[in-house]
Amino acid sequence: MRSRSDARQQIEAKHFDVCIIGGGATGTGCALDAQLRGLNTVLVEGGDFASATSSSSTKLVHGGVRYLQQAVSDLDAGQYRVVKRALHERKIALQNAPYLAHPLELLVPCYSQSEVLYFQIGMKLYDWISGKGMLFPSRHLTVEESLQRMPMLSPKGLVGTVAYADGQFDDSRYDITLVETFCDAGGQAINYTRVVDLKKDSAGRLTEAVVEDRESQATFTIRAKVFVNATGPFSDSIREMAHPGIEPRLRLAKGVHILFPVEAIGGHDALLIPKTDDGRVIFAIPWMGRLLVGTTDDEAHPSDEMVVLRSEVEYLIKHLNRYLVKPLVLEQMVSGFAGVRPLVRSKDALNTKKLIRDHEVEVDEQSGLVSVLGGKWTTYRAMAEDAVDHVQVSMGLPVGGCRTTDYLLHGAPGWNADYWQTLEARYHVSRNTARHLSQKFGTMAVKILDLIAQDPQLENPIVEGQPPIQAEIVYAARNEMARSIEDILARRIGLQLYGWSLAMAAAPVVGTHLARELGWSATEKQKAVEEYENKIQRLMEVAGLVPEHASV
Repeated sequence: MRSRSDARQQIEAKHFDVCIIGGGATGTGCALDAQLRGLNTVLVEGGDFASATSSSSTKLVHGGVRYLQQAVSDLDAGQYRVVKRALHERKIALQNAPYLAHPLELLVPCYSQSEVLYFQIGMKLYDWISGKGMLFPSRHLTVEESLQRMPMLSPKGLVGTVAYADGQFDDSRYDITLVETFCDAGGQAINYTRVVDLKKDSAGRLTEAVVEDRESQATFTIRAKVFVNATGPFSDSIREMAHPGIEPRLRLAKGVHILFPVEAIGGHDALLIPKTDDGRVIFAIPWMGRLLVGTTDDEAHPSDEMVVLRSEVEYLIKHLNRYLVKPLVLEQMVSGFAGVRPLVRSKDALNTKKLIRDHEVEVDEQSGLVSVLGGKWTTYRAMAEDAVDHVQVSMGLPVGGCRTTDYLLHGAPGWNADYWQTLEARYHVSRNTARHLSQKFGTMAVKILDLIAQDPQLENPIVEGQPPIQAEIVYAARNEMARSIEDILARRIGLQLYGWSLAMAAAPVVGTHLARELGWSATEKQKAVEEYENKIQRLMEVAGLVPEHASV
């Protein structure tokens, strides 16, 4: 990826075939697909890459067992199609970036023989729909096997579990890796650049996007033949900009996740709670050394602040504790996050949890804007393929040429599960750091470790006792357009999700390196650190967690 200043110069000087608006999963997928088909493409993101919905998922690459349940119980062909497509895409996502995505076995607790039979049949159907994309077959585990795998699971009334396979991934790193792969293919990308206006020709067709550089507040123009709206929950605002008065298409749903030390559940296996009081499912899954619990599904509005509320924490803990020998308490929580899902409106669905997680590609007849609406992370590649097909139609080109089904992403060529051992032996870093770098950056980890030869201090940990090292900060600022402390800790390295208290401890170190790389003054650095620390303190307080007593 080029530096941000170089990217801006390149973007201003060119006329593109396609301009993708939105740097989340959908936008980055569209950008890569379009560029690989030979279309000269630019990607513009108003915030940081993956800074909204695309870093707020349950970290699962999955078909969706809940959607399959709804497909069967409601005889809903739409839900079935979503599951089938997602299960096909699941394996592609795992294969294209194996260091960021891997299979995961989840256990469903059963408290009667009828439940065992019900979930066995359901998961075998899930296996069957997966076809050649099946990761490994579902199976029944006895009570003894279940408790051996998950000692914290309550044995009272337990008759066994049904285990099934899905995929797990690092969503924010996957998104940034898509951007890097797109740039490797010759595309141009820039973050913190917001579309403020869309210009049209005499026939009313879009020809230019006026964008604002959020750092300098300067505006410039991006010229393209076709514009793709891939802004997720903000899609209606771009549609309105292109076609004033157009009817909104989205309903938004808020999803909350909270994290605990993985030891809190006494094992390293994933749990699916199949039904809550209000008919949802909750996952409790190991992720990056933590236990990730989520999610909620409540109606949201564009103006809502995406923070984790204490009531939402208590909701998740209450339902999880029903299945545990030793209940979790709020004080054990180390971090959390909230995001908004963009769902396509349906007049038949009374609430968001009933809305189909399918996508729709809309081409506005008046302006020519191509909007990708709805969808889910797992199907980002299929959504992009569909959207770029429509782009080719709009340009009068033959449809086809998609190359993303078996295209290894940045950092994947040459990587294998033992790659961390190469890093450990060659660079003499700790085993935990080697594993961390391998899982976050794949074979690009060597570029981070090579920075240590120039400055040995960069081998030091960002926070004492934790795997991330200071070289990652420098690399992210120079090569991944990281512009803030949150960019580094939330999306490039992941320390913010690993623990709010750890992130606050890391902020001064990150600020020092960013000041050097981005040319901040001492005052600007201090302000950035204080603003970040204040933000994390507020996240903790609204979640009901007292900062000084937070777990690390």
